[in-house]
Amino acid sequence: MKVFLSYLIHLFTVSGVLFGFLALLASIQKDLPLAFFFLALALFIDGIDGSLARKVDVKKYTPHISGENLDNIIDYLNYVFVPAFVIYWLDLVPSGTELLSALIILVVSCYTFANNNMKTSDFYFSGFPALWNVVILYFYILNTNPQLNFIVICVLSVLTFIPIKYSHPFRVQHLRKTTLCLLMVWIITTIITLYFNYLDSYITNTAFNIWVFTNIYFLFLTILRTIRGPNQ
Repeated sequence: MKVFLSYLIHLFTVSGVLFGFLALLASIQKDLPLAFFFLALALFIDGIDGSLARKVDVKKYTPHISGENLDNIIDYLNYVFVPAFVIYWLDLVPSGTELLSALIILVVSCYTFANNNMKTSDFYFSGFPALWNVVILYFYILNTNPQLNFIVICVLSVLTFIPIKYSHPFRVQHLRKTTLCLLMVWIITTIITLYFNYLDSYITNTAFNIWVFTNIYFLFLTILRTIRGPNQ
């Protein structure tokens, strides 16, 4: 039974490839809200598959399959490749810098996934963790101009190599319950902002303000953990 469950969990992980491909198709059709929907499904899968794998102990029951390698392949597709394509295809950066922007993201993120010290012993990411899917979401919600987008891409690329600590909401134990609650609030307010902007302006403005607050909280976690210093 545990062997069967282990294969199911691996299959669950692999389903992220499908959603990444659907997000790519939506991007080609220039339907970013739909692309974000599929990327969100892939992000959800990535958020819980590790916990499921550890609970079933897939390393014991399917030792010939590396869940970590599967996870990295799918994450690179959904967190890096698809967002790089979106930035190139949908003119999110100044004209003439589209290919350069995509190349920077693709190359710098290779270091992220190859970095053996990508996570600290308490499960924080060390250096910007190639969350380019979230970056393009912010570009869209905040409606930032292409020039600023290009600057942000360059800055985050540099931060990839600087050991600033970023929280992994599902694995970091410090303030875990609060973080997960605010992550859920972030998800709900993001959905309202993306897909329900036809609602009363008071509702959408309130949702946006709460969304901003949740981002400040996660920024606070980053600053707090970074100040504490290295913990490899």
